[in-house]
Amino acid sequence: MEEETPPPVSPDSRTVQTALDILDGQSRPNRLTRLMPFLGPAFIASVAYVDPGNFATNIQGGAQFGYLLVWVIVASNLMAMLIQTLSAKLGIATGMNLAEQCRARFPRPVVVAMWLLMEIVAMATDLAEFLGAALGFQLLMGIPLFVGALLTALATMLILGMERYGFRPLEAIISSMVGMIALCYLLETIIVKPDWGLVAYHAVVPHFSGAESVLLASGILGATVMPHAIFLHSALTQGRIVVRDQKRLQSLYRFEIADVVIAMGMASFVNIAMLVMAAATFHTTGHSAVGTIEEAYRTLEPLLGSSAKWIFGLSLLLSGLSSSTVGTSAGQVIMQGFMQRHIPIWLRRLVTMAPSLIVIGMGLDPTRTLVVSQVVLSFGLPFAIIPLVMFTRSPDIMGDLVNKRITTAVAAMIAGTILALNAYLLYKTLVTG
Repeated sequence: MEEETPPPVSPDSRTVQTALDILDGQSRPNRLTRLMPFLGPAFIASVAYVDPGNFATNIQGGAQFGYLLVWVIVASNLMAMLIQTLSAKLGIATGMNLAEQCRARFPRPVVVAMWLLMEIVAMATDLAEFLGAALGFQLLMGIPLFVGALLTALATMLILGMERYGFRPLEAIISSMVGMIALCYLLETIIVKPDWGLVAYHAVVPHFSGAESVLLASGILGATVMPHAIFLHSALTQGRIVVRDQKRLQSLYRFEIADVVIAMGMASFVNIAMLVMAAATFHTTGHSAVGTIEEAYRTLEPLLGSSAKWIFGLSLLLSGLSSSTVGTSAGQVIMQGFMQRHIPIWLRRLVTMAPSLIVIGMGLDPTRTLVVSQVVLSFGLPFAIIPLVMFTRSPDIMGDLVNKRITTAVAAMIAGTILALNAYLLYKTLVTG
């Protein structure tokens, strides 16, 4: 009599079981192996920090002011690390994401208003991401923008289709894309040979050079901390590895901090490398007027050769594809979390993606459209950061993982800084043009 073959163990099941063994102290592999089951959520969220909006602001900042604003990227990413850590902690501690918490704790009219605003934010997010990927297709292959957007929509649906196999395959795909973007910019920095002494100096010494540099600094920050990433990160951790006792919760939270630091550290490197590339290539050669992604792409070849141009185009395409996937996924989380109704998954994704395809099909100026999408995101930021700080400081909500007073104080200060700079960016963009 033949023995029955046991069913295959899914990547998710193996990951969860290994993680639980490590949290229980039953498995004692080396340090890297201990960390691996917990890596993933922050890498998906970190895609929002290397999206095409970052390309636009970092290139403009480096071309106009050289290495001057490197410190803004460093500070922005340190702020983002804390914000994303709080979001991840909310999901771990409560088993609910930020949208679900808002629905459960705010009055109905507030919930409806927040849902509508966050839907607009999700659509604006996807617009920037789809536009970036479409630009990547156009620059690399000569494909029209709208056709590139359709290809992006198809790729997004295919990548998100991996969710049917669990969280691990999707995490692997997105993390690989982030790694490839980082590799592209590692190669770019090798090609451009920046002045590393100046980079190090401006990374730690805050400095501005006139009102325009303050505006660009606000733009860099506005393109860094994204409301959809805050909502998404709490959803990525809420049911991934579920534990409820204090000891394992604290251990899981420490591993998630490591996930955030590694993923956001990689995103920070990519952003710095974008600005450094623009500074070393355009600012130092008298091309400080380069202000768009397309201009940067066309200018790279005569200055650095075709390899630099192709590496830049590939990084933009990967950024657009990965961030459009993450933006669409965030749209699902926002819609499902605020509405608490079963909506067909294809419809949730279509609602988020359709406005992007319509706007791109209208043939609007790509760079100007990117700027407008960033302004819309700035409007939505307070409605993500303020509830996040409110919830994570509440013992009734967070239990053993409630913020320490110093954490809440620093988070509130960061939130105030981000909101003030975004308000300044909105004022300069909408009032003074």
